[in-house]
Amino acid sequence: MKKDIILAGVGGQGILSIATIIGYAVIESGYNLKQSEVHGMSQRGGDVQSHLRISDNEIYSDLIPLGNADMILAVEPMEALRFLPYLAPAGWLITNTKTFENIPDYPEKDKIITEIEQLKNKVALDADGIAKELGTTKVMNMVMLGAASEFLELEYSKLEEGIKSVFGRKGEKIVETNLKAMAAGKKIAQEKK
Repeated sequence: MKKDIILAGVGGQGILSIATIIGYAVIESGYNLKQSEVHGMSQRGGDVQSHLRISDNEIYSDLIPLGNADMILAVEPMEALRFLPYLAPAGWLITNTKTFENIPDYPEKDKIITEIEQLKNKVALDADGIAKELGTTKVMNMVMLGAASEFLELEYSKLEEGIKSVFGRKGEKIVETNLKAMAAGKKIAQEKK
């Protein structure tokens, strides 16, 4: 097994929680993992990215070369477009369609979505809207993780264990809400696959 995944978003959207949960599932599954993160400007609404390299063989570098990512999981659509050059020809883009307009010259949403819609392998969903239906937009990142779970080649139960490990100290209600959010995202990806 070999998967190269780029996680992309804006500070405060939960990219690092997604990375931690995937990392937990990878290690618990007995695979090797290398991870690189950039989150220096995240507290100011800046971009956050993480490269995750997963393999059953030794991994020599933590950075994914251009054109080699099996998946880009973006919790913000403009960030999805920023990382498209990394996507392999057969790779999948899993992206939120809700924008986070943190700069004055943010492009028109319609133009961003039109460019995303031109891709063959994509799952584009309003993860914020789905999370809101579950009672809190704070679980948007878990909706996105659920959508990506269909393409990760990891046991879904390992991702559930990861959520329990990461959010367990916050209480059972928080854990259950995050599990429901991940399940909702998984269902949408199954429908769009």
